[in-house]
Amino acid sequence: MKSSFLVLSFILAGNVALAQYNPEKPDLRQGRFYTEEQAAKVHQDLAQNYSDKKSWEKRAALIRQGILEGSEFNLLKVPKASNVTIHSKKEFNGYSVENVSFQSLNGIYVTGNLYRPIQTGKKMAGVLCPHGHGQDPRLKEYTQQRCATLARMGAVVFAYDMIGMGDMKQCDHKIPKAVKLQLANSTAALNFLLSQPDIDKERIGMTGESGGGTQTFLLAAIDNRIKVSVPVVMVSAYFFGGCICESGMPIHKRPTHETTNVEIAALAAPRPMLLVSDGGDWTKNTPNLEYPYIKRIYSFYGAEDKLENVHLPDEKHDYGISKRLAAYEFLARHLKLEINKVKVNGKIDESINAVLSPAQLQVFDAGHPLPADALKGDDAVTKLLN
Repeated sequence: MKSSFLVLSFILAGNVALAQYNPEKPDLRQGRFYTEEQAAKVHQDLAQNYSDKKSWEKRAALIRQGILEGSEFNLLKVPKASNVTIHSKKEFNGYSVENVSFQSLNGIYVTGNLYRPIQTGKKMAGVLCPHGHGQDPRLKEYTQQRCATLARMGAVVFAYDMIGMGDMKQCDHKIPKAVKLQLANSTAALNFLLSQPDIDKERIGMTGESGGGTQTFLLAAIDNRIKVSVPVVMVSAYFFGGCICESGMPIHKRPTHETTNVEIAALAAPRPMLLVSDGGDWTKNTPNLEYPYIKRIYSFYGAEDKLENVHLPDEKHDYGISKRLAAYEFLARHLKLEINKVKVNGKIDESINAVLSPAQLQVFDAGHPLPADALKGDDAVTKLLN
């Protein structure tokens, strides 16, 4: 029997180009899978599946189960962070930075930096900061600026490495089950963040760009402990993620249904979510397609005011200063952060943040080596995940 996608392709073939169907991977939806015209038609059809909260939640349960089964995450039990090492504390103007590692699965170590406000005696919000693709993005200035500013606002912030990047070099980034491992590491990172002293478990946010945006909306979709989410330059009706870590396992096409990243992002409803988009990538249509589509779903909960879109038509694919400013305002409002602490003359000022060298942020060094029980190499990690 033909898949619903093949039927749809046949119907649309006379009007627009066919989607990028790969016969070698029929269960995957990858890259620019639809044309923009197809994406509009697909979402018009998807919207017919629900018209109120009850019908949406039936659909949402199906999509959520599809993520869990398609990623094989339902076969894992991610324990509390263990073998935790925190070292090399550095204090700056209103915040500190520490280098962190802990075990997520047997032999797998999550690596990152913990940014804390220098304050005591009060409950604090927490923010997870995954990053996008590139050369060790956790170590870059734009990531440090985001984390330091949020810490100065009063949040405990954890920035962690994608697999195969930064200090997490136990395997290549593009192992076949990268989606499964990154979801496990993100869940472990959330467990670690929630274990920190004085954390308010009702004020937990998450924000990342590009591939980190995918991690953000995927974890928010399956874990209600994420109370506020800000996926940056990633939620798209026609683009399913260009890397195996985003779309290399069948989370979008299941025997029971097909879905898109727009519907997956909408699983955050009615929790606050900010979509940050720009004119230079696959989020260029967000104000006219993705945002209104998701806002309709929020309306089923009477929560339209919890969803926002900041669109920057003249910008490109990054987590630059204007995108960070939008995220700061939204996170401050919904996580009750003290944004005035980072303002000078009424404007957010990042200039006093320390920009550290990669060596200062390095997790594994001569004094803190990779633990002896850590798995090494793609074959060993893949065997664990199979």
